[in-house]
Amino acid sequence: MAVTQRRGRRIMMTPGELDEFLAGQHTCRVATVSADGRPHVSALWFAWDGSSLWLYSLTRSRRWTELRADPRIAVVIDDGEEYGELRGVELSGTAVFVGEAPRTGEPCPELDVPESLFARKNFGLDEMPHDGRHAWLRLTPDAIASWDFRKLSGL
Repeated sequence: MAVTQRRGRRIMMTPGELDEFLAGQHTCRVATVSADGRPHVSALWFAWDGSSLWLYSLTRSRRWTELRADPRIAVVIDDGEEYGELRGVELSGTAVFVGEAPRTGEPCPELDVPESLFARKNFGLDEMPHDGRHAWLRLTPDAIASWDFRKLSGL
């Protein structure tokens, strides 16, 4: 994974800060590419396992259809209201479809960790509820850019 920041290295998150930030956030914005080249951005819940971002997407969504045709993806997770509080992460790479689609709960060892993380974080449950409408996408980022404007006060 490449650090894509040439500027702003003083405000980028350390690996520990990045993990803590991603573990605590709920909503990301997912950017995909339409067949005609136009970008499409949508909000989605996610889980971070320390190396990959796991997205639980509706299989009958525009996002899913676009990623089937072109798996390039960029995701932004950010936080903060005032300028000095702004922080966030952009991850980009290729989406990988994991497990059955749609997901009904068939055993898939690769999904044990992300489903456990996702269920606890977003539903307060020990096990993932499956609705037969969603399925998993994994983004193991090729590039990450981060910022934490709270660090500006110390510069």
